[in-house]
Formats: sequence, C-alpha cells, structure tokens
Amino acid sequence: MDPKRCSFGKSLRALSAMVVAVAIVPGDTLLSTPSPLPSQSSAQAPKIPPHQLDSLAAPIALYPDPLLAQTLAASTYPLELIQLQQWLLKNPGLKDQALADAVAKQPWDPSIQALAGLPDVVKRLADDIQWTTDLGNAFLAQQGDVMDAAQRMRKKAQDNGNLKSGEQQRVETKVIENKSVIVIEQSHPQVVYVPSYDPLVVWGAPLYPYPPIYYPPAGYYAAGLAISFGVGMMMGAFWSGGWGWGCGWGNNNININNNNNFNRNSNIGGNRNNIGGGNRPSQHPGRGGIGAGRGDSSWRHNPQHRGGAPYRDRATADRFGGAARGDSLANRQAGARQQLGRQGGNLASNRAGDGPATDG
Repeated sequence: MDPKRCSFGKSLRALSAMVVAVAIVPGDTLLSTPSPLPSQSSAQAPKIPPHQLDSLAAPIALYPDPLLAQTLAASTYPLELIQLQQWLLKNPGLKDQALADAVAKQPWDPSIQALAGLPDVVKRLADDIQWTTDLGNAFLAQQGDVMDAAQRMRKKAQDNGNLKSGEQQRVETKVIENKSVIVIEQSHPQVVYVPSYDPLVVWGAPLYPYPPIYYPPAGYYAAGLAISFGVGMMMGAFWSGGWGWGCGWGNNNININNNNNFNRNSNIGGNRNNIGGGNRPSQHPGRGGIGAGRGDSSWRHNPQHRGGAPYRDRATADRFGGAARGDSLANRQAGARQQLGRQGGNLASNRAGDGPATDG
C-alpha cells in the first residue's frame, strides 16, 4: 500500500467531514432564531415557543418510546447520520448479526450505530437533514420542552382518535411523578414497527408550519387510518441486550441501557471513540418507557461525535465547546477541525470492517 495514497485518503476524508459540518448551517432555517452578538456570548438565547416545538416534534412524536428516545439522541449528531446513510448504501449486503458486527466497528455514537438496523428511519433523518439538525439543536437547548411537545402532540392525536393500541403497538396513559403522560410501546419488545403518518392528516393545519419533509402520498394509508405501519423489524439479535434508550417522562430524561450491544461496546472500550463520552450507562431504560428501573442513568450529549456541526446558540455551544450558528466561517472551520482532531482526523469508513479505512 502506498503510504502517500493512504495519507492523502485520510486528509481527503477529514476535509470532507469539515466541509459537511460547515455546510449544516441553514440559510432559511425551520427555526430562524437570531444569533447573539459576540458581546452576548454568555447570554441565554430566546427560547423556541411551544407551537414551534410542537411542529418540529410532530414527525416523530408518535414513534414508540424507545425509538423516540433514540431518535432524539441521534438527531444531535447530524454529520454521523449522513455518514451512516452513506455507509449503508455502500454495504447493502450486510444483514442481521453481520450488520451489527460491522457497524459496531465504526467510530460513531451508539445512538447512530444502533439505527443501522432501521434503514427507513435513517433515510428519513438523513434525507431531511436540516429538520433533523434543528430538532437536535432544539433538544440540546430545551430538552424538557421538546419532550413536553411530543406529549402534547400525542394527546392531540389521541383526542382526535388517531392514536390507539393495535397489533403493532400499545398506547397507555399513565401518571408518572404526578404527571399524566401517554406511553407508546411495541406490542412485541423485539419487533419494531415504524409508524408513517402525515401530520396534516393526524392533527390538521398547524399553528406553525410542519417541517417540509417527505410524507407518504395520498392513498398510502388504509381506509379510515391516519397512521400506517411497515413490515415489523426483528431487532433482538441486532441489539443483543434490548433497546438501548428509553423515555424517562417523569423528569423528561433519556435513559441509557448499557446491556444493549452498542452502549455496552462504548462503555467497555469496544468503540474507542466513545470512551469517556456522553452516554452514561444504566442497567435498564425503564419498563414502559418510564425510566423507573433501578440503575437508570440519563443520556448526555457527546460533543466528540458532533463533527463540527454548529449548535443553535452560543450558550449551547459554550456548554459543549463547539461553534454556534452565526459564528464566522473561520470559527466554524476551527470548530470542525477541533472535533475531527478528537476523532483522530478520520471520517468513518464507508466500508464494512475495522474502523476508518485506508485508501489502497
């Protein structure tokens, strides 16, 4: 193998990551929040109002609790979502355990790795990366408010007769820490049915526009149904230890299960890039998505997997040591370089195998 070619390949991947990271800065964003002036770097940015959060959360609010929790965590790593989608396209022959083993070797956050078994979800998130980035930024800045928005949208769907238990899911209203919440679980814990729905059909016209993402065409749904489900995905072998994320509705936390294959790898060194990272281990994500299981621990964002993508505001960026929307191009590039340096300067490999690939 030519060492010069190898070095050039690594440099090219690093440059590509920086360019993509800098590119995830909107012109006309879904949530157009003014950036604070440099002299106001420590000031709190204006909060996103509830009606905007409702529309932002609408496309995933009716996901089962574990998938909702994982999607919210994964949305905070938009660059790695793009990398995962590209990797899946280049490795179409990987299935089941072979897929799990190969993706576990990639230097991505566990919430990204564990989505590889749900390619339809990856496609939705990556195809509409601006909405996904806005969702992740809102979640980092106002985590409790975003989860409250998901509950408001569930309540509206339930009141409209569009959220019910069935073959694919169980819907229950529970009181958790003096708060009434709607919990959605898979009917079979190891089988995932991803719901598809058009928010206009489920809720009607919004106060604030829904994200302009792809929704199934008219006639996709069975007569009288506002929500459709695809083929159930058997995920037991892929996860090897149960789903790794759950909604702790009592205090609006995301709970981590380190028995899940990907979280377990990140915490014992199987994925070296996650050592000391943002995922604190727990034994269970909480039965029924409640987060009441012994040993539960709250998810924390890991800025090492941010890839230089800017945060919504300076206050959030300061929490995680990154760039903010409205920063100069030079600052965003510097932030991207810093993030790449934390990952060893390499993009994730687009090949199945051991970590970052070399060009040979």
